[in-house]
Amino acid sequence: MRTASAEAATAAGLFRPVRLGTLELKNRIAMAPMSRYLCPDGVPRQGVVDYYRRRAENGVGLILTEGTYIGHPSAASYEGVPFFAGEALAGWAKVREAVHAAGGRIFPQLWHTGSFRQSWMGPVKGMPGLGPSENTNAFTNHPEPTRAMSDGDIAEVIDAYAQAADDARRLGFDGVELHAAHGYLIDEFFWERTNRRADRYGGDRRARTRFAVEIIRAIRARVGADFPLSLRFSQWKQQDYVVRLADTPAELADVLEPLAEAGVTVLHASTRRFWEPAFPEENDVTLAGWAKKLTGLPAIMVGGAGLDRPGLSEAQPASLDVLEKPLAREEFDVLAVGRALLAEPEWVLKARAGDLAGCRPYTKALLRTLD
Repeated sequence: MRTASAEAATAAGLFRPVRLGTLELKNRIAMAPMSRYLCPDGVPRQGVVDYYRRRAENGVGLILTEGTYIGHPSAASYEGVPFFAGEALAGWAKVREAVHAAGGRIFPQLWHTGSFRQSWMGPVKGMPGLGPSENTNAFTNHPEPTRAMSDGDIAEVIDAYAQAADDARRLGFDGVELHAAHGYLIDEFFWERTNRRADRYGGDRRARTRFAVEIIRAIRARVGADFPLSLRFSQWKQQDYVVRLADTPAELADVLEPLAEAGVTVLHASTRRFWEPAFPEENDVTLAGWAKKLTGLPAIMVGGAGLDRPGLSEAQPASLDVLEKPLAREEFDVLAVGRALLAEPEWVLKARAGDLAGCRPYTKALLRTLD
């Protein structure tokens, strides 16, 4: 059984400064993006400001906000999710100010839910979801129709992403993250089952990255070369934990290399259990490790950090034993902590002290609080 001092020694490896492009972080711990559905009008209020400030003042190096909808009428699906457009921007400016005042750094995560949109939800009632192909929802278990995006739709959505990133830069945020994982819009373009297009946005695995590549290039044209841009990707989909975006490292390279060439700063590898090998038939390297190896970019690793199991209902605090190997092998640059940090605002301080056993357990009810 590991001692508290051994646990603290492992955690110490997370407290070295690290650079993500031009941005220097005081430590290697990020707050993972977690939707909590507490903005009924799409605008972050004081409770949201306080929620992020508490994590920053308790030592989190980088905060990745909950997913925020870009300013396009097709982007929203779930009620209570904040926008990163229009009147919501004044609220996000207050969040940014509070996090910086507490010594933290912060990226908004930019989101379009794609075919997950249901016509009775979101700010524009009756509008069908948009996806790369018609009836993409057949793969997402949603009964509502999905309309295949036209060239005009694609251009508008790309511009909305670029506008949100430029607004983030203007408001003083430290960078932005694109949500390109879990079966939402950008990921739907990546995946062959949901992207059945015959035009330039479809085709083989590399060709299917074109939509994401054009978003990245449009953002770069607005914000310049140095503004940090993270991209979150995953093998699994929101509706299917078994499917894979790539079955081999070469196939993963076909997805990630064009994104790196387009101007991504850091790749955020979303998994359910970060310590598991991405391609066990090859070796025991994690998904974040492969992302870093294939592109040379910094990588964020996420999935179950600080919890005894990856379930969504309840989980007790867990040691950092599983972190030792990927940390020693430098498979990642930043560890993103989600539900453990949501449950315990002082998780970073307790991890550094070797006192994870003293953290509050995670329960799903905490998602709907402003603690």
